[in-house]
Amino acid sequence: MLKLNLPAKAKDPLVVLCLGAHSDDIEIGCGGTLLHLKQTMPQLRFHWVVLSAAGNRGREAAKAADLFTSGCEKQLALKDFRDGFLPYSGGVVKDFFEELKGQVNPDLIFTHWQRDAHQDHRLISELTWNTFRNHLILEYEIPKYDGDIGRPHVFVPLESPLYQRKVDYLLEAFETQRGKPWFAPETFLGLMRIRGMESNSPSGYAEAFYARKLVVQ
Repeated sequence: MLKLNLPAKAKDPLVVLCLGAHSDDIEIGCGGTLLHLKQTMPQLRFHWVVLSAAGNRGREAAKAADLFTSGCEKQLALKDFRDGFLPYSGGVVKDFFEELKGQVNPDLIFTHWQRDAHQDHRLISELTWNTFRNHLILEYEIPKYDGDIGRPHVFVPLESPLYQRKVDYLLEAFETQRGKPWFAPETFLGLMRIRGMESNSPSGYAEAFYARKLVVQ
């Protein structure tokens, strides 16, 4: 497999934009990779955006962002769009993305997979590509009841204990989700184990992404 590294910037921090429709999406989709970036990149600046994060879910999202970005500069944006109804509020969500474009010029963007079964996730993916047309965008995956797991082609191997730390942070931050049958360590570790097997990760664990467009120079 071809192995690519993100370029290290001499003076300025690497700017990472994390986009999630709901509280816990970012952490489930790319939490291990964010911890890996923190461990390997000299400077990072995060812009952390959750579109549906009202009430307790917003407080959980803020706590999780603190855990996953600890030690790095961070700008947090928590919106209160209605869960499950983002496509029906498309105009105002699009307006928010246009505002966001004027606030950040990221080196790397994490967003939802374009073929995710959840309508909110698909809209965020569409607007990400519509708004940031000349950026490196990686689309993450979210395991769910709908069974929409695909065949991603970009892998980030995760050293021990990063994959376990991701799971620990998820359980620590998202108290309201712990009672759901799918929100369990076995779910998160199982998917990372499969992606680790597919990528021949030394630890056996990895996260995986879709990259629609990637320029190699």
